[in-house]
Amino acid sequence: MNPKKDNRIGKVASRFKRTMTWRARLDSMTTWKVTAPSSDVFFAACRWVRRTSLVSIASVALYGCQSALEQSYQPSVGPSSNPQIVDEVQKNDPRAAMGAREHPRIVASYGGEYKDAKTERLVARIAGALTAVSENPSQSYRITILNSPAINAFALPGGYLYVTRGLLALANDASEVAAVLSHEMGHVTANHGIERQKREEAEVIASRVVAEVLSSDIAGKQALARGKLRLAAFSRQQELQADVIGVRMLGEAGYDPYAAGRFLDSMAGYSRFMSVDPDADQSLDFLSSHPNSAQRIELARDHARAFGQEGKVGDTGRDYYLDGIDGLLYGDSPEEGYVRGQTFLHGGLGIRFDVPPDFKIDNKVEAVMATGPDDVAIRFDGVADNQNQSLTNYISSGWVTGLDPSTIRQITVNGMEAVTARASADRWDFDVTVVRNNAQIFRFLTAVPKGSQTLQQTADVLRASFRRMTPEEAASLKPLRVRVVTVRAGENITTLAARMMGTDRKLDLFKLINALPTGASVSPGERVKIIAE
Repeated sequence: MNPKKDNRIGKVASRFKRTMTWRARLDSMTTWKVTAPSSDVFFAACRWVRRTSLVSIASVALYGCQSALEQSYQPSVGPSSNPQIVDEVQKNDPRAAMGAREHPRIVASYGGEYKDAKTERLVARIAGALTAVSENPSQSYRITILNSPAINAFALPGGYLYVTRGLLALANDASEVAAVLSHEMGHVTANHGIERQKREEAEVIASRVVAEVLSSDIAGKQALARGKLRLAAFSRQQELQADVIGVRMLGEAGYDPYAAGRFLDSMAGYSRFMSVDPDADQSLDFLSSHPNSAQRIELARDHARAFGQEGKVGDTGRDYYLDGIDGLLYGDSPEEGYVRGQTFLHGGLGIRFDVPPDFKIDNKVEAVMATGPDDVAIRFDGVADNQNQSLTNYISSGWVTGLDPSTIRQITVNGMEAVTARASADRWDFDVTVVRNNAQIFRFLTAVPKGSQTLQQTADVLRASFRRMTPEEAASLKPLRVRVVTVRAGENITTLAARMMGTDRKLDLFKLINALPTGASVSPGERVKIIAE
C-alpha cells in the first residue's frame, strides 16, 4: 500500500462477489499517492551491422524455422561499447513517440522504477550483448527495471523495454534474463506493437483508459496494470515469432540458447506455486499475457539446437548475474509497508495492525486487503485530513453506500479518535471504522455475507490491534532481499530453506527461486539464493 496525499472523496462501490476471494475494487475510495522517481534505467543500443546474411527471421515461417548460423559461431558476451541515448537516436520516430507517451503510465502502474546501480549495470550488460546482434541495427532500446514483485517483462513500440525486479529475482543466470529481453526485442523488431495498434485502434483504447484513470485515481494503476492498454496482448503467432527471433539473438550473442526453454519452465513453476493460493492475483505476471505451453517450450529448444548440444554451447553468465542481484529487493517495498504473518506494518506511516488467525493479507498498490474463512474480507486504506474535519461528518458524507446513520458512534482506538458505523448492500453487511492519526484518516472496511455472526468479532480484532508504532519499531523494519550464499559443508536444501524469510512455504520457494527439481541436491561451494533481511 503506497502512502497517498489525495483528499478527493467519492462513493464506495459495494460490489463484493461470492467467490473464493474478495474482488471488490471499491474503485472510488481514495488512497495515498506516491510519486515515482523521475529518472529511469536506460540502455541505448549502438548501431551495428549484422555479421550474417540471414534473411530476417521476422519474415520466415514460424513452425519449423531453423537458423542458418554455423554452430561454431560463439562471440563473447559483453556490453555495448558505443551506447547512444534512445531519445536522440529516435527523436523523429513516431514509434518512439508512442512509447514515450505511454512510458510514465507504465512506470506508475508497476510501482515506479527500481533504482540500484549494480542491478542497472547488470541489465545493461545483458542488453548490450543482445543489441549487438539485433535484427535492426538502427534500433535503440530504453530498458526500465520496474519496482514490482510481479514476474513480468514487456515492450512498447519504439524500443521501450520493461522488466520487473520480481523476474530478476526468479532468474538464475544472465542467459535467462537475456532470453526474456531478446523475446521482447523480437516484438519491437517485428513491429508487433504497431500491428496490434492498427488492429485494435489503440489510440481510442488509450484515451478511454486515461479518462478512467483521471476519474478514478484509485483504480488507475490497477486498470493499467491489468492490461487495458493491452501491453502484452500479442497473438499466438506473434509470440512464437518473437520466440524465434529471441532464441536466434541469444545464440548469436554467445548466451546459452537453451535458456529460453529453461526459463519458461521456471515461470511455469512459479505459476503453479502461486496457484496453490486461490487469492493470488497473477494478472501482472508474464504468463498471464504470454501463453505458455509444452509445445512452445519444445519449439524454443528446437531452435536452440541449431547452435549445438544443450549444456555444451553458450555462456550462462551465472556468476556475474548472482553478483548483480545479491541484495535485490524482494516482495513488498518500504513505500508499501510490510506483511509479516498476520500483521501489516508501515514504518513510513507509523502504524500497524493484525488480522485474525487464518486470514491472509494481500498488500496491494491501492490498499491492503485481507481475506478469511466464510467469505469474510477486510480492506484498509487512508486519506489525507488536512482540514481536521469531524469524523462523524466524514463517515456519513456519502462515500459509504448503504450506511445506517443510527449506528454511528464515537470511540477511541488505542488513544486515537475514531468513529464506527454499520452498512448493508446487496448480500453483504459491513463494519466501517475510521481512525484519525495526526493529519490522516485511516479506514477499515470489514465485509461479511448477510447474517454472518463474525462481523463484530473480526472488526474488534482490527480495532484492538491498530496502533501507532514506536520509533524503535519503525526503525527496526527491514525489507526482504535476495541474498546469495555459498553452500557450506554439512548444509543441504532443507537447512538452507530453513533460513528463508517471508513465507510459510520455505522449502517450496527455495527450490523455485533456485530452479531445483524434485530430488535435486546442493554441493559445498555452490552458490544459491535465499530470501532474508
